[in-house]
Amino acid sequence: MATSPQHPPRFGVVDLGSNSVRLVVYQGLLRNPHAIFNEKAVLGLGRGLHSTGLLNEEAAAQTLTVLGRYHALARGMGADPVEVLATAAVRDATNGPAFMAGLAQVMPGARITILSGDEEARFSAEGLLLGVPQADGVLGDLGGGSLELVRLVQGRIMETASLPLGTIRLADRAEGDIARARSIAEAELKRVPWLGATPVKDLFLVGGTFRALARIHIAQTGYPLSIVHHYAIRREEARDLAGVVMNAPRKSLERMPAAPTKRVGDLPFAAVVMRRLLRASGAARVVFSANGLREGWYGRRLHAAERARDPLLAAAQEIGLRLGRDAGLPPALLRWTEPLIEEGDAEPALRVAACWISDSGALDHPEYRAEQAFFRLLRLHGVGLDHHARAFLALVAALRYEADPQAPWLAPARLLLSAASVRRAEILGAALRLAYTLSGGVPSLLDATQLERRGRRLVLRLEQGAGVFAGESVLRRLEVLALALGLDPSLEVA
Repeated sequence: MATSPQHPPRFGVVDLGSNSVRLVVYQGLLRNPHAIFNEKAVLGLGRGLHSTGLLNEEAAAQTLTVLGRYHALARGMGADPVEVLATAAVRDATNGPAFMAGLAQVMPGARITILSGDEEARFSAEGLLLGVPQADGVLGDLGGGSLELVRLVQGRIMETASLPLGTIRLADRAEGDIARARSIAEAELKRVPWLGATPVKDLFLVGGTFRALARIHIAQTGYPLSIVHHYAIRREEARDLAGVVMNAPRKSLERMPAAPTKRVGDLPFAAVVMRRLLRASGAARVVFSANGLREGWYGRRLHAAERARDPLLAAAQEIGLRLGRDAGLPPALLRWTEPLIEEGDAEPALRVAACWISDSGALDHPEYRAEQAFFRLLRLHGVGLDHHARAFLALVAALRYEADPQAPWLAPARLLLSAASVRRAEILGAALRLAYTLSGGVPSLLDATQLERRGRRLVLRLEQGAGVFAGESVLRRLEVLALALGLDPSLEVA
């Protein structure tokens, strides 16, 4: 009889917030988290807390029902441990202890932690840093009950603060009035002495309602990639977006593309917080992050050596090992393409990553390899891939499989990349195409060839009798590569 395949260890975390509750189950302990399950319920546990001091009674009952389901799901998937991280609503409510007692009954054996504001902020910052290791600026994590702030300097957590500015709490405090909400948010942010002491480049925004604002902006602008993580907009764009959402009637918000039905009432208050944060921090750019508290929890489980890996290269290596045919080929390709490096290359990691992903279409249908590889990389889940890296690697992969450079489905990458980046991708794609034509993906055959620049010539040297030769396809692809470099092709056999 067939047996169930074994899988890497699984871990479950429940983010118990003031507005929503979410279960995520992770598999394995890789540098880029691999979530195999993610379910959310928007219940409004903290609605009314400001005026009553209590968790919302109806929402509390619904939350316990949902958490019972989450416990069954996590255990059924073999997740161990399963941990609940409770945030602002539970830590601030007078009936929080009674709710936690009920929680312990519906999730027996699960570890339950009520986070302080500082702990919540640090988890969120560590989650962001998992995808942006050198983040520099201010992080704002907006929940239903609180706003956590963190000052980051080159990937180091410097100061934290927790303010009662969550979307639900701010709406309650302002009694639904946007003008009052602006005054409240401004006064609360002034209590943070380090905020705005020095203008920062980036304001990193975390939290479901902030992500909803990003999705609205993506839809309104026709941006070519519907991925919120690493989505970045200029200060002026963020201010305009906030202004529109703050002042729009509810019916107009409901009609906005990508506006989430269950968060429509919270959107104006999230916009207030975003706009006041922009003013207080002096940030020149807003960067939205899908990473936060849950990813921070996951990151603490990683070994130090794994955590220290570059997230982009780790993602590329994972793809190469999973989909490529020979783990020895990417290092060989890296050596082989060294002569193509041009002076002033500011992104050497992208060439390394491109070598690792270059065989990722090996198992696809030959007629669709270029397109499949392109969209796989453009839309791949991975915390270390910003939109520029996605577009660059996707374009390199498509051209490595000899896609028509003018194919309309390549348009998203060309829209996301500068002209200089497109040129680098074209050179690298052509080089990898030539390398695979010569070697068939076998490292020893590739090692019998060499590229060399000599003045205005690009010389391809072949070792006689090693199984490589200059057929018509090799000569044609050498010419394409030389043309991309602005050089004349030349062949030598030794």
